Amino acid sequence: MFAEASLSIWGWGGLGVVLFLISFGPFAIFYLAFYILCFIGGGFVVLLLFGKTNSEKHLERCEHSYMLPTQTAVLKVLEEMKSESKLIKIDRRLTGSNIIDEPLQQVIQFALRDYIQYWYYTLSDDETFLLEIRLTVQNALVEFSTRSKEVDWQPYFTTRLVDDFATHLRVFRKAQEKLNEKEDPKQRDDPDELLDSFFEVEVEMERKICRDVVCMSRKDEEGYLRDLCEVLLYLLLPPGDFHSKNMRYFLREVLARGVLLPLINQLSDPDYINQFVIWMIRDSSCNYEAFLNILKLTDEPSELEAVKDKVLEELQYLRSLDTGSDDINIIKNQINSLLFVKKVCETRIQRIQSGKEVDALKLAANFGKLCVIPLEHILVHNIALQFFMDYMQCMGGQAILFFWLTVEGYRVTAQQQLEVLQSCQRDGKRQSSQTTKGLLRAAALGVFDQYLSEKASPRVQVDEASVTRLAQKLNKEDPTPEIFDEIQRKVYDMMLKHEHYYPSFRQHPLYVRMLAELDMLKEPSYRGSDDGDGESFNGSPTGSINLSLDDLSSGSVDESVQLHAFISDTADAFLNPLPVAGVCNDHGKTYALYTITVIRKNSDGSEDTWKTYRRYSDFHDFHMRITEQFESLAPILKLPGKKTFNNMDREFLEKRKKDLNAYLQLLLNPEMVKACPILMPYVYDFLENKAYSKGKREFARKVPPLIQKSDIDPEHCRVSAQLDDNVDDNIPLRVMLLLMDEVFDLKDRNQWLRRNIKNLLQQLIKATYGDTINRKIVDHVDNMTSPEQVSDYVKRFRDSYWPNGILAETPPRRDKNLRMRTRVAAKTTLLGIMPDELKHIIGADTTRKGILRVFEMFQHQPLNRRLVYVFLEGFLETLFPQYKFPELFEKLHSRSPRVLKYSHKLRSLQKR
Repeated sequence: MFAEASLSIWGWGGLGVVLFLISFGPFAIFYLAFYILCFIGGGFVVLLLFGKTNSEKHLERCEHSYMLPTQTAVLKVLEEMKSESKLIKIDRRLTGSNIIDEPLQQVIQFALRDYIQYWYYTLSDDETFLLEIRLTVQNALVEFSTRSKEVDWQPYFTTRLVDDFATHLRVFRKAQEKLNEKEDPKQRDDPDELLDSFFEVEVEMERKICRDVVCMSRKDEEGYLRDLCEVLLYLLLPPGDFHSKNMRYFLREVLARGVLLPLINQLSDPDYINQFVIWMIRDSSCNYEAFLNILKLTDEPSELEAVKDKVLEELQYLRSLDTGSDDINIIKNQINSLLFVKKVCETRIQRIQSGKEVDALKLAANFGKLCVIPLEHILVHNIALQFFMDYMQCMGGQAILFFWLTVEGYRVTAQQQLEVLQSCQRDGKRQSSQTTKGLLRAAALGVFDQYLSEKASPRVQVDEASVTRLAQKLNKEDPTPEIFDEIQRKVYDMMLKHEHYYPSFRQHPLYVRMLAELDMLKEPSYRGSDDGDGESFNGSPTGSINLSLDDLSSGSVDESVQLHAFISDTADAFLNPLPVAGVCNDHGKTYALYTITVIRKNSDGSEDTWKTYRRYSDFHDFHMRITEQFESLAPILKLPGKKTFNNMDREFLEKRKKDLNAYLQLLLNPEMVKACPILMPYVYDFLENKAYSKGKREFARKVPPLIQKSDIDPEHCRVSAQLDDNVDDNIPLRVMLLLMDEVFDLKDRNQWLRRNIKNLLQQLIKATYGDTINRKIVDHVDNMTSPEQVSDYVKRFRDSYWPNGILAETPPRRDKNLRMRTRVAAKTTLLGIMPDELKHIIGADTTRKGILRVFEMFQHQPLNRRLVYVFLEGFLETLFPQYKFPELFEKLHSRSPRVLKYSHKLRSLQKR
């Protein structure tokens, strides 16, 4: 039974297994085992979770009785992060002054909102990063504020800033001079050529620094700003923030490209500077005379066209008004004024476009009827006396002029001393009359010994009887203010009537320049034909001039005019146009040889003719000799410049031949012969048919001026290098002299005039209490850096960039006509604020040229960028004096190819 039962169980079991496998497949057994395991595991997990839940509830009920609660690691980390973010506190104190901190915090808030938050919130809602950024910026501002308070800003504003500006102006002036020496007119008018000349002069002056790459390449400029900002972040940020590369690079880019670069773009924009000039001088009324002078002096047709368009617009408006009103006369006057301005613009445009623009000085010197200034007025006017002094020095008659001036000084001093003596005697004060008379006697004897005695060199040539009588008076009588009157009158008559002095001076180019400085020289104007082919000088008794301006500019003056106008006791020379004899070769050196045909008229009417052969180097040596001997000729005589490459080109040789002929024509002009007769022996020696003995050594002629004068010429150094000339530390005097020297180029003026200007400024400052002015300057600097003023700067910046708390939109670019009219308005404003007293001191023409030079300097954006970077570098050197910022700037700017080229040039010259 048991066996049968066992068999049946196995049978049915086996049958069940077979049926199961047939029904569900051979892998069903594995699925069944997997399901059983899952069932057992699931039950175990349910039991575990149920027990854990009950255990936590039990422990929670018993928490206060048994043990402290525990937290999981994840929850603990999350809670610590939340608690840490709550610990960040923003201290709103930045500079220690509430009136500065409040607007500065607003600027920070607006900047974060408009430059960071608008894109950051698209990435994350966590404000921790924003708080960190704000905290870092505030730490940098606190550090910056702390360093600023430790700096004495007075030397920077009164010396360094003035020096940087004056040096920049000096480089620009020398670049203009260098550009004017180029032979090609297109090069002289090319802005790119001006930039090249400017940065070449800069590297010659700075030696190891040239900012051309930074100012003219956007990529290099951004790299320079990044390097500079990284250094500033190193100095201003906490070490932890600086060593975080993400934070450092982020702040560097924001500071360099978001703050500094847009600011530099705006400050260097010429149109922005012109608007700023007008805004700064907005309180001064527009000077109509200055406006017309600007229109007559401008060389930009676009400026004239812009003014003309505005005039036409105003004329159309005025003509549309009701002419029946009571203001009919006012409207007519306005229309007439506008028509006159329109005519001035059209005339000036016609001149510029026709290419017949000439220098008023040259035109007046040759054909103008000039104003006559009496000698007695010349001798008492500083500007006129300067030019007469230069002329008398050229003529060798400076001794008699200096004698007259010295006697005038003695007379004034003697009168003052005697008046003081008489006043003391009336008041009962004791003052020795013998002492006063002894001083006057010593002064009178000094004048006599210097100009009239036998040992005087040079001696004033007057009749011996007068000199003897004067010597007897000095030995027997007490000196009086009038003791020199007799001889002084004779010296005055000599200067007045001698043909080589005042009469010849009135025919000399220096007289024309004097009238220009006195603003008594009328400009050339169109007369006659409408096409403008003829031009005459205002007041000319002969009416229109038949000679064309092209002929005048080339120096091809009619032969009969020259010969007829010549006045001389010996001989006359006339130069035919220079033919080129040929191109010669001497030991491998190729040069051009010029043939000069000389015709000399002798006093008996006979003529001598010969040919002289000269190289350009002979002309150059001759020019150097006479300009060193006669310094007053340097601004008048202009020798055509050198050319390094293609100087044997036929077209170039023809042009040089024409220029050399014009040079000789000017040198042999009858007026020049009369004005400077002692120059003629040098000219005759040059024109004689013989080998010309060079007055200069070959080395002096070939060595570049840079190497020849780099160590001694003050023009090749910064302006501050000349501050040692001022024996006192008077801030106003130093600043005025520096600016006047560079703005008006007084260093090339008569040294007697420069001394007078300096003495005048010293007397003016002393008379107005120089110490008080110094204190006012110091107080002004203190006021500029005071909390109230700094707060005003921040508010202006905030309101300018975020008006009403909203980021200002980029203003549209102003159209060309508007920018051109702004240029004219800025020039007019600058010229209009110049006081007449300044014109009386240095001259009207010099004043105009100086002001226009400063204006022209600001019309080139790369040069403006250079000035901004110079100011920025000087500011950083002043703010961080303990760090090596000068060496850093040398390293950053040494990437310029001009610096490398200049260094190589110096090394090659030193090896020679």
